[in-house]
Amino acid sequence: MKHLLILLFLVTTLSCAQDKKPLKGETEFQKELNAEYKDATTSPLKDKDRKVFDGLEFFKFDSTYVVKAKLERTPNSKWFNMRTTTSRVSKERVYGVLSFELQGKQFNLNIYQGKDLMQKEGYEDYLFLPFLDETNGLESYGGGRYLDARIPIGDSIIIDFNKAYNPYCAYNDKYSCPIVPRKNYLKTRVEAGVKAFGKH
Repeated sequence: MKHLLILLFLVTTLSCAQDKKPLKGETEFQKELNAEYKDATTSPLKDKDRKVFDGLEFFKFDSTYVVKAKLERTPNSKWFNMRTTTSRVSKERVYGVLSFELQGKQFNLNIYQGKDLMQKEGYEDYLFLPFLDETNGLESYGGGRYLDARIPIGDSIIIDFNKAYNPYCAYNDKYSCPIVPRKNYLKTRVEAGVKAFGKH
């Protein structure tokens, strides 16, 4: 009898596992992001999209998009109102300027610190790196993409463009998302990170 119960348990477990389609994702970052977007408690997706969601589309991981950037801090920068996709503004300041080489070209990006966010526990050293590039509106989201960073001890930061993700507004217009400043436009194609949603 005991063996029969174990057998029944295994059969039902296996059949349930077959019903559940595994989420896409090659890297740890991709798998974690997909799991977050599938979970109703953490997903920015609309219910109708989440129910059929099996993973975001990503550019293939490419180690040439992992770069070491020199950080030049700007300690006297003023707080300003970063525009968002709604009437809300986000109080930000330029924490520093990142200089790096990508695909043989030199680039600079401003990296920002949010006034409200730095008051939250766990985000005291959080930095925000929004950027635009030449894939926007084609393979990637038209409004640009974001990267997260933490304040480093030294004067360099590793930027991994493979971890570039879309603002929540790319999935659901109920969100208020910071608009990427034009200064953070990279005149090159960044073929790394999350692609545009619903284009495949």
